Amino acid sequence: MSLQHFLRLGHYTPEALQALLASSAALRTQRHSKSLPQLLSGRTMGMIFQKRSTRTRVSTEAGVALLGGHAVFLGKEDIQLGVNESVQDTAQVLSRFHDVVLARVFKHSDVEELAKHSTVPIINGLSDLHHPLQALADLLTIQQHFPVTKGLKIAWVGDGNNVLHSLLETAPKMQMHISVATPPGYLPNATIVKEAQADAARYGTRVELTNNPREAVKGANVIVTDTWISMGDEAQKEERLRSFAGFQVTNELLKHASPDWKFLHCLPRKPEEVSDEVFRSPRSLVWDEAENRMYTVMAVILDLLKLR
Repeated sequence: MSLQHFLRLGHYTPEALQALLASSAALRTQRHSKSLPQLLSGRTMGMIFQKRSTRTRVSTEAGVALLGGHAVFLGKEDIQLGVNESVQDTAQVLSRFHDVVLARVFKHSDVEELAKHSTVPIINGLSDLHHPLQALADLLTIQQHFPVTKGLKIAWVGDGNNVLHSLLETAPKMQMHISVATPPGYLPNATIVKEAQADAARYGTRVELTNNPREAVKGANVIVTDTWISMGDEAQKEERLRSFAGFQVTNELLKHASPDWKFLHCLPRKPEEVSDEVFRSPRSLVWDEAENRMYTVMAVILDLLKLR
């Protein structure tokens, strides 16, 4: 089920999600066998970056190039979205140059506004509410390392942020349970939680919220964390570090997890979030997870352009 834009994962059916994941896995196989088709030959992509990134920029530029296309990077010094030029006008002018546009922004309303006025597909590369490309890469990594994913338990330990929101929009409908541990005051978006709980009821899975990391990781197969201090939250650093005391993912905490546990982190990682013993262990899938960012963005681009 191709959508005109890729802003969030909540509107995707399980079948549509699985189709994107299957396409991503096929692209991974083709890339490693050096047999990628040049499906983007003669096509260009605009990349708006209000927020810096290693993985989003490199995975997208590399993925587009590997498919024969060309990506144009537009950083905050190159384009001032909504400052010197309105979001509407930016969308309309970029639509004349590019076949698809990716936007990594602060406010989710900006990516929605781009989509409203663009005549080419818009991809959300990250917003304050959603990080759909990251969640797809996480799901692809889980499928890569677990032969059967139905009934798996995902435990999230950390901030109730955009990556968690996208996992909440996908895990329950993909028949995986998700248990979330956040400090008081750092809960995920209530509307997204409510939607996830409705999906869980429909698909026979569980969505659990707690303030206790041990409760969240109990019996978990996949443990996920992320930065405690996102870009824009730097002024709250000391307060956040105090609030997240006891939320570091360690071997001691993971004694409560399933014996087959694996660890995910979308990077960049800070030592207070996860110990070296966990982060650099053979059970850590962070490098596969990072590589899979490229295949998922490639699959999304091809899906939106109806090229695969």
